[in-house]
Amino acid sequence: MPVSPPAIASSRAEAPSVSLAVDRLEGVQVDTASGVHIGTIMIGAQPLRVGIHPVSPAKVPSAGPPLLLFNGIGANLELAGLLMSQLDAIETVVFDLPGAGKSPSPKFPYRLSTMARLARDLLDELGYGTVDVMGVSWGGGLAQQFAIQYPKRVRRLVLAATAMGGVTMVPGHPRVLLKMVNPRRYLDKGYMKSVAPELYGGALRNDPDAIKLFTDHASGGDRKGYRYQLLAMLGWTSLPWLSCIRHPTLVLAGSDDPLVPLINARLHACLLRDAQLHVFDDGHLFMLTRARETARVVGEFLAVPTTRLGGTRLDR
Repeated sequence: MPVSPPAIASSRAEAPSVSLAVDRLEGVQVDTASGVHIGTIMIGAQPLRVGIHPVSPAKVPSAGPPLLLFNGIGANLELAGLLMSQLDAIETVVFDLPGAGKSPSPKFPYRLSTMARLARDLLDELGYGTVDVMGVSWGGGLAQQFAIQYPKRVRRLVLAATAMGGVTMVPGHPRVLLKMVNPRRYLDKGYMKSVAPELYGGALRNDPDAIKLFTDHASGGDRKGYRYQLLAMLGWTSLPWLSCIRHPTLVLAGSDDPLVPLINARLHACLLRDAQLHVFDDGHLFMLTRARETARVVGEFLAVPTTRLGGTRLDR
């Protein structure tokens, strides 16, 4: 069943904070659909819009650290809200990348290393130390860069619907990839409905409710910010540095993903030092259409004692 569009219920003044990190944000409001606390913070000269989902008062907190989420290209943080609400025993944090959602675009193009540094500075400002990291699609590249660049800040890694980037990625059909060159699908619901089946596959091929999940929660940034995200990936690949990723890693993929074909996840799981693969019977947006199942798989991986992790396991 689709959830209703995000609604803002209360500000920090109306409801006491349940997370020290939330107290460091300005203008905090709560999205009633997901329970995500949304506010802003300055990181140097860059304003960032940040969402934090504290541990549910009814849940026993996870023994692990908070989970930092990196979204897909052009995606606003509300698209992660459904997944974050299901991970209710883990404090999760996500932010609109510069030029995506409601974070202003930067003045100049950047590399992934710049965004990794921005994420590290955000963690510092929010008072977080070591975190688990999850990256989705484009954000999976940033998650790998973060783990390579700041290995001591990462406990475990989750890579969802992503690849190693550049010429080392097995690409989708050019007709599909061409639809990714602009953010129109975030701005035009009619266009999204027309391209979703071919672009995202899985449940979005024939389920209007699945498409509505996206259109109800998506809101675009600006075209310059989207172009900067595309440029950041040009020439980037994690392949030469995969041996540096020694963190236990969960690789997630959809069996019907037109954008990032399943072979990419299988290669990733084989080449990483300590990885396991889980495949969903869905498309590129399984984190949205199968949020509860995704949260269960991620939660179980993050909760497993370190001594029981190790080696590549192919779940499917």
